[in-house]
Amino acid sequence: MEQKVSTKGLSGSQSVDRALGLLSLVSYFGDVGGALSDIVEQSGLNKPTARRLLLALIRSGLLEQDPLTRRYYLGQEAYVLGTLATRRYGLLQISRDSLNFLSAKTQDTSFLSIQRDNHAVCLHREEGTYPIRTHALQAGYRHPLGVGAGSLAILAAMPDDDIETILAANETELLAEFPDLAPPQIRADIAAARENGFSLNPGRILANSWGIGLAIRYPDGRPAGALSIAAIDSRMQPVRQVELASLMRAEAKKIEARLAHLQPLHDRPARPVAPIAKR
Repeated sequence: MEQKVSTKGLSGSQSVDRALGLLSLVSYFGDVGGALSDIVEQSGLNKPTARRLLLALIRSGLLEQDPLTRRYYLGQEAYVLGTLATRRYGLLQISRDSLNFLSAKTQDTSFLSIQRDNHAVCLHREEGTYPIRTHALQAGYRHPLGVGAGSLAILAAMPDDDIETILAANETELLAEFPDLAPPQIRADIAAARENGFSLNPGRILANSWGIGLAIRYPDGRPAGALSIAAIDSRMQPVRQVELASLMRAEAKKIEARLAHLQPLHDRPARPVAPIAKR
C-alpha cells in the first residue's frame, strides 16, 4: 500500500508547494470537476492533508466546490489571474482568428492545444458547420503527449531526449488508458509526422474520428502549442490531409508572427514537470 503524506513538521514553503500542486491538479479535471477521492489518489497526499489544502484554496477564491456533487473546480480568482496572464501569454487570444478561419473554410472542427507538463490540454474547440462532427476532444480535456493529433504535433516538435523522458513518464498511463498508443506506436507516429510535415491521428482514440495537427513554434523553435482539425474518417483521405495541412501551416505562420511580438519567458524551456511529491 502506498504511504501517504503527513504534514507534521512541514515548512511553510512545502505547504505552499503542495497547495499549488493541488491547484494545478484540479485544473486538469476541467469542466468535469475533481472528486476528492481522485485528487487524493493522483496527488499522493493523505485525505486530511488534501482537504485542508483544498479548503485554503477555496478561501483564496482559487478553487470552488459544488455544493451538490462536492467536486472541486477552478474558482473566480483563478479566472481573473488567467485573464491577466493572457496579456503576456495570450496564445489563445492571438489564435482565435485562425481557428475561426479554419473551421469556416473546412467546415470541420478546429482546436488549439498546449503542453502542460507531460500532457497536452485543449484550450479551445471551434465548431465547424459540417453536420457530422467528431466529439473526441473538448476544451479542458487533457491527454498524455502523443495522444491525439495536436498533442502528437507538439511532441514531434520537441528534442528527442525530451520525447523519451515524456514517453517514459507517461508509459503506465498510456498502456492503461490508450492501449493502441503505446510508446513504440507514438515513436512511429512521430517519425511519420516529421516526414510528412504534419501529425495524423488515424482513429487511434475513436475509430471514426481522425485528426491532423501542426505545431505552433516560438521564435526559438520550441513548440508553443498546436493547431489541429478533426473530422470523420471519410473526410480525412490523403489528398484532403495535404490540403488541410497547407491551410493550418499558413495560419500557424500568422500566429507565430504574432507570438514574436509577445515577450513570454522564451529562455525558460518547457520541460516535463514531476507530479506532487509522494513520500
